[in-house]
Amino acid sequence: MTRSVVVTGGFGVLGQAVAKAFAATGDKVARIDFTARAQEDISGSFDIGGVDLTDAQSTSDAIARVLAAHGGVDVLVNVAGGFAWEPVESGSISTFSKMHAMNLLTNATITQISLPELKRSSAGRIINIGAEGGVTAGMGMAAYSASKSGVHRLTEALAAELAGTNVTVNAVLPSIIDTPTNRADMPDADTSSWVQPHAIAKVIQLLASPDASAISGALIPVTRGG
Repeated sequence: MTRSVVVTGGFGVLGQAVAKAFAATGDKVARIDFTARAQEDISGSFDIGGVDLTDAQSTSDAIARVLAAHGGVDVLVNVAGGFAWEPVESGSISTFSKMHAMNLLTNATITQISLPELKRSSAGRIINIGAEGGVTAGMGMAAYSASKSGVHRLTEALAAELAGTNVTVNAVLPSIIDTPTNRADMPDADTSSWVQPHAIAKVIQLLASPDASAISGALIPVTRGG
């Protein structure tokens, strides 16, 4: 069965890996991103750039375009987000608002707007990107960790809300992801245990599959290199 898959943050490293994985199995993939254009095309992907996922109208317009192109939404993967390292004492309170908007509000907005379509699906799937750092926070991680903890609680609450439907809601919690940005920010780090984007994509595909229909409300650590 060919499904309609929406990947937010789909122009970034992880979003691209997720979109490629679903496209490779024949699903219809739509990538939605704040960035205007993707740096790399994916064959068959329907790309929508310049979308502010914290804005309900902008997000609704993007989903309307997906529906016109693909006829529905079966799988929503919420990759969109950001990171900031900043101690509380010397940092800015505005960083908390920024992380809340980028990591939690983007997720909640498109999820709410997509729910009617997901509930129409015979097997709707919502997969969120949480974080290992949203479980235990280290120094400088307060704003980021608080926002990712919010994603975890959203996942659990929505799974309970949708318990009587065909929609499951789960989250994957990666440790450090092996991306060019992370390597540049941590040039002296041991990258051998960093998680590969394609490994995270495989876990997401599993959660989106019929085999995972009994799993909902789970927060799944993804912490091995892959």
